[in-house]
Amino acid sequence: QVQLAESGGGLVQAGGSLRLSCAASGRTFSMYTMGWFRQAPGKEREFVATISWNVINTYYADSVKGRFTISRDNAKNTVYLQMNSLKPEDTAVYYCAARSGRNSETLDEYNYWGQGTQVTVSS
Repeated sequence: QVQLAESGGGLVQAGGSLRLSCAASGRTFSMYTMGWFRQAPGKEREFVATISWNVINTYYADSVKGRFTISRDNAKNTVYLQMNSLKPEDTAVYYCAARSGRNSETLDEYNYWGQGTQVTVSS
């Protein structure tokens, strides 16, 4: 079992930056692939980024590539999402998720989810 708790969301102007954190409980955090997803009002939850357990592999949605960076610190049981050059269309609730197995962009393949943190980007 893994419990996840996101933090770091807030209100930021377009062009600004935020860093989201996701703290995980459990001794086996380092064994999980981690992902970030987001859900805007009236839209389906979508993939943002994922990072493998050993930090070697990272993948990003085209919409955030070059602006967002996913990272993790297994010693601190934490995964991060650094978001730069934010745009109003990045406004959403951001969720972290964990799964056993390889990187995946598929929402249904993640077993554990946090409660989400709101990110609002004003124009």
